[in-house]
Formats: sequence, structure tokens, C-alpha cells
Amino acid sequence: MPPRRDATVASLRYSVRVATENRRPPAGAAVLRGEITTAIRIAVMQELAEVGYGRFSIEAVARRAGVAKTAVYRRWSSKLDMVLEMVSEVAGKRMALPDTGSLRGDLEVLLRIASRALQHPLASQIIPDLLAEAARNSRIADTLQNALRVNQRDVGVLLIDRAIARGELPVDADPDTAVDLIIGPLYWRVAIARRRLPAASVARAAAATAAALVAACQALSGDGAGTPAPEIHPTGHHPEPGRV
Repeated sequence: MPPRRDATVASLRYSVRVATENRRPPAGAAVLRGEITTAIRIAVMQELAEVGYGRFSIEAVARRAGVAKTAVYRRWSSKLDMVLEMVSEVAGKRMALPDTGSLRGDLEVLLRIASRALQHPLASQIIPDLLAEAARNSRIADTLQNALRVNQRDVGVLLIDRAIARGELPVDADPDTAVDLIIGPLYWRVAIARRRLPAASVARAAAATAAALVAACQALSGDGAGTPAPEIHPTGHHPEPGRV
């Protein structure tokens, strides 16, 4: 097995373990072995990436996981229920975003994390496929919308609140606008245009996004009617009075 695939499988095992190792069955229910559940979850993600939701089947997942179909059906009643549960868990995971001391620094951390996630070998295949399927399946659409939007808005609120507290953005800065400006261009480049974001380009993207957020806040405030936003210096720090 190539090293990259080893790393991908190891990453999947780690990410799904949290969702399985501490679950307790209801009274009277059959005990579901955690290692089998983990194997099935890994197989689901690999199968989705390889064949897409349309050709996805519980039989194929069972074969890939090395278990009987009954082991899958004891956990999920259909392929839709199985995929929706896993999509909700993965899309709803919270990011750990350290406070770097500046809006630009926070954005750079976020863009690095998000770009790595979108460029992951499995995510880069699964996400576009499920978004296409969402146009035909309202349950998939609702699940993706709810999980992604809540998670993204939480990130937006966190970054905007920090920037407001530092005086980098006005108090009426809108987290939803921030999420659109932060995630939209990144998703377009990586997931739609299929162009990788080199590590060296992340800092430039963060600087451009910070400047765009400041400009958007000023425009939405009505040409300065709201609290004026300070200039974001290229270093990510505020310039001293009289200096640029």
C-alpha cells in the first residue's frame, strides 16, 4: 500500500474513532463492536470517493469493510441514512483556531486548515459529488446546508468578534458576509476550478481577504456611516499614527 494511502486510512481511523468509541447501546440492544463500526465508516468514505453517491451501495461497503451486510444494516437502515450521519459528523466538526493577534493572522490559519481539508484526496472527490447530488435529494441538501452553514457561521462569528475587540473591524461587521468572503473564493479555486492553493499563496490570500472584509464593512455601513474600520497594514498590524 502506497505511503499516501496509508496516511489517508490512518487519518480516517482517527477521525471516526471519536464518534464510535464512547457510544453505549440502549438497554436490551445488541452490542455493536466499535472496531467493526470504524471499519464500516472508513469503507463508506472510501467508497463514496471512488464511485460517488449514485453508484454507492451497502453491499459494496460491506465488501470493502470485510463484514457481512447484516453488520451494516444493524447500524443504518439505508445508504442515505448512513451517508447523512457521516456527512453531518464530518461537516459539523469544529476547527481549533488559535488567536494570532491579528485578523490577517487568524485568516491565514483558517485558510491553511480549510485548504488542506478541501485538497484531501477523499474530500476533493466526495464534496463536489454530494453537492451535485444535493440538487436532486432534498435530505442531502438540508443536511449539508445545516451542518456546513452552522459550522461556518460559528467560525465567522469567532473571527469577527476577535477583530472587533481589537478594533480592526467595526462593531456592526456581519459574520455571514465574512464567511462568504473567506470561504467562497477558496472553495471556488480548490473545489470548482480544481486549482491547488500553494502554501506560499496562503499569506497573500489572507491579506487580500482581510482587506476585502474591511472594504465590505465600510461599504455596508453606507460610506462611513458606521464605525470606521482601521487600515489593515500589510504586516497584519496597525500602523502607528502618521506612519504607513
